[in-house]
Amino acid sequence: MAANPARKILVTSALPYANGSLHLGHLLEQVQTDIWVRFQKSRGHDCLYVCADDAHGTAIMLTAEKLGITPEQQIANIRLEHERDSAGFLIGFDNFHTTHSQENRFWCEEIYRCLKANDHIASRAITQAFDPEKQLFLADRFIKGTCPRCKTADQYGDNCEACGATYSPADLINPVSAISGATPVQKESTHFFFKLPELETMLKEWLDSDTLQPQVANKLREWTEAGLQEWDISRDAPYFGFEIPGEPGKYFYVWLDAPIGYIASFQHYCERTGHPFDTYWRPGGDTELYHFIGKDIINFHGLFWPAMLHSAGLRTPTAIFAHGFLTVNGNKMSKSRGTFINAGTYLEHLDAEYLRYYFAAKLSSSVDDIDLNLEDFVQRVNSDVVGKIVNIASRCAGFLARGFDNQLTAECAEPELVADFIARGDGIAELFEAREFNKAMREVVAMADRANQYIDEKKPWVLAKQDDRASEVHAVCSVGVNLFRALMTYLKPVLPAMAEKAEAFLACSLDWTALQQPLLGHRLGTFQPLLTRVDPKKVEAMVEASRDATAPASSAAPATTAEVTDTIAFEDFAKVDLRIARIVAADLVEGADKLLRLTLSLGDREYQVFAGIRSAYQPADLVGKLTVMVANLAPRKMRFGVSQGMVLAAGPGGKELFLLEPHEGALPGMQVK
Repeated sequence: MAANPARKILVTSALPYANGSLHLGHLLEQVQTDIWVRFQKSRGHDCLYVCADDAHGTAIMLTAEKLGITPEQQIANIRLEHERDSAGFLIGFDNFHTTHSQENRFWCEEIYRCLKANDHIASRAITQAFDPEKQLFLADRFIKGTCPRCKTADQYGDNCEACGATYSPADLINPVSAISGATPVQKESTHFFFKLPELETMLKEWLDSDTLQPQVANKLREWTEAGLQEWDISRDAPYFGFEIPGEPGKYFYVWLDAPIGYIASFQHYCERTGHPFDTYWRPGGDTELYHFIGKDIINFHGLFWPAMLHSAGLRTPTAIFAHGFLTVNGNKMSKSRGTFINAGTYLEHLDAEYLRYYFAAKLSSSVDDIDLNLEDFVQRVNSDVVGKIVNIASRCAGFLARGFDNQLTAECAEPELVADFIARGDGIAELFEAREFNKAMREVVAMADRANQYIDEKKPWVLAKQDDRASEVHAVCSVGVNLFRALMTYLKPVLPAMAEKAEAFLACSLDWTALQQPLLGHRLGTFQPLLTRVDPKKVEAMVEASRDATAPASSAAPATTAEVTDTIAFEDFAKVDLRIARIVAADLVEGADKLLRLTLSLGDREYQVFAGIRSAYQPADLVGKLTVMVANLAPRKMRFGVSQGMVLAAGPGGKELFLLEPHEGALPGMQVK
């Protein structure tokens, strides 16, 4: 395998908010980051992973007040829980810190001082909603009222969960403070702003630099093309955070000090270990900096953060990697369904490495959402990991222990096969580097199939019954162990605990750099079970333990026959989100006479939709066409997979079935009015 010069890499993932437990959505990001970091370390690079709790803001202050404790006690309690649950999922932080730290206070003040010295800070009076009982200004999420569009009560101040409308809190009907129930009043206050528009040229160059995924860069260009606005970076007392120097009663907004927490956590690591600091955060060095984040916070990381760093004379990230949301069984996580699963609840029932593998098998470099289908989860882990990879070692280990004192043959009986498994490491490494974990896992599983096929063809269990063929058993099982070693090397970033057990059995390192030649004349350790099968009953128990009986039933539940009527109200029809979609792929569905599997693009996201139009269209004729789709239809689980929407067609049926093609000039994602 080709050797690469060692790189110096610093990696972060988004800071979990210190106001609640980690759930599987948080773990999707931490696992993705951890796999990439472990891969880099396995390749011999100096790669560090730092993170922290995001520990400031009004929400934490209010939660602490409700619990009768100080905010400092609240964030300390949550930090212990976060560290425990991350460790339970084998997340290998090199440093986990908190934004409520002296290091973070120093860097917030230092960066603010630089921004102010560069005339990138403005101040002016603004008018906000104010709670007269609690004596604090209210963020949009702390105001509730009746939606001005659909008239649904108890909606938040920025959007309606019933109809999807967005608005300002001033538009709400009968608004009240979600904290005290008092009617908000309007009050003026001086706020401080980061002059983002003055960094427009720098940001446009940044967006064109391939630092971001294309979909993310395109989304952020909507901000620059619409005209950047100054960013409010201050909040009024009472507020849990850092007071702005020289401005009594004014505090840094939590989203200013959260990303600065990356710098603070790394400084804490450097002070603790003596590792050099400046080369990672000053321009011009040979170090690399990567952020892993969710797609919902790309504006903070892709615009505000690099602009602040640039103004402060610090280096900008080498790349920012955004991922999609986590859904469970094709839907948003739901407490009523038991699919809003906390990390701690999962760990009470299931092995962390089951989920690490499943996430790896689904994750790619795109920003598409990831679905945790629990039936598929059980089947895939049991088939791929236990039934194929673990099976190779368990099939060979017994013969080697009983007949050959755990000693491998001095010569390799299948040198070309073993050499091919080792040579494939470079291609798999390229997939890991590019975060195409799903493709890497497919490659590894295909190789595991080849290894099992080799053992099946040689049948060592049959040979072992013949005294004169013991050497063949020895040769076959030695080859099998070498194939297993290569596979576990590629899986070590994904399954570190299983790899540790495999290293004890193989009596060698499974780092990528150690995989050069086959093990010959090598003595193995004692084989121990590596991973047991997923028990579906434990999955059911986990879901039941996560179910909140007090949560409202999902609106996506199927209607009963009695609820179906011949007509619907206009308000109901207004909820249907019709979008123009481009058909980017179309395939036949094996075992289905009427269905085609379509991949529809809305520009920034792709959907899989099963459409009953096979009688009228050949798949190749559809690719590139535009159609109209229902974009907000709840995903539907079918025998062939999950359908994430619906395309519109008309006609009497059969070959006379016509897609509704939009007018020329229509663009994917455009709403149909």
